[in-house]
Amino acid sequence: MVRGKTQMRRIENATSRQVTFSKRRSGLLKKAFELSVLCDAEVSLIIFSPRGKLFEFASSRSF
Repeated sequence: MVRGKTQMRRIENATSRQVTFSKRRSGLLKKAFELSVLCDAEVSLIIFSPRGKLFEFASSRSF
């Protein structure tokens, strides 16, 4: 089963937009963590929500 290609445009429904933001934010944070662990890379990620709330991730090495 193949999903159809989604057009990249603003989601007009505010509730749907917030749900999508939350899901994609958590996915990005997870991927940043995985990249830092698997590749032993230093990764930083900063996300600002539409309301200006800050979400961040920073990997740090233990020396």
